[in-house]
Amino acid sequence: MRTSAFTRVCTRLVLLVALTLAAAPAPQPSRPAAADADTAGVPAVGRAWPVGVRPRVLRGWEPPATPYGRGHRGVDLAAAPGARVRAVAAGRVSFADRVAGRGVVSLELDATGDPPLRTTYEPVHPSVTEGTEVAAGEPLGTVEPTGSHCAPPCLHWGLRRADTYLNPLALLPPALLNRAPPRLLPIPGP
Repeated sequence: MRTSAFTRVCTRLVLLVALTLAAAPAPQPSRPAAADADTAGVPAVGRAWPVGVRPRVLRGWEPPATPYGRGHRGVDLAAAPGARVRAVAAGRVSFADRVAGRGVVSLELDATGDPPLRTTYEPVHPSVTEGTEVAAGEPLGTVEPTGSHCAPPCLHWGLRRADTYLNPLALLPPALLNRAPPRLLPIPGP
């Protein structure tokens, strides 16, 4: 009988250990350093989307494995030709001209460290000139009807600190990134 009681206790113990291990959360894979690098040191200073209220992201941020490797160094936002392009945050226009046949506006953002963060927008017909100080949400120009690298037309929005490309979505606070607009719920009565 003692063997039987001992066997039951051992069986219960093995079962308890197995259930404990099964219920324990699985270890989470660590994020690659490149994934953390795309948001490291990027303050959420954005106050507006560059186009629309919550534009559809046609193609997201895909950091390259090497400085000259393949990737997507920004995000493509759905935008119709002629759509107004706005400054995501306050800053100074550091470039507003054509590059390889496309209109490009580059904005050096205020209070974002040294070297400062720089956002780029293309293809844009600029309404600002180099050196212009702009507030968040202020117009920079309009989406050009040609020169976009995606179909349907889009706005390519990029972010850099010196020579390092970063994820521009990191500039936006969570309230702007949420998919659903906020809703007011009724307060239950007495």
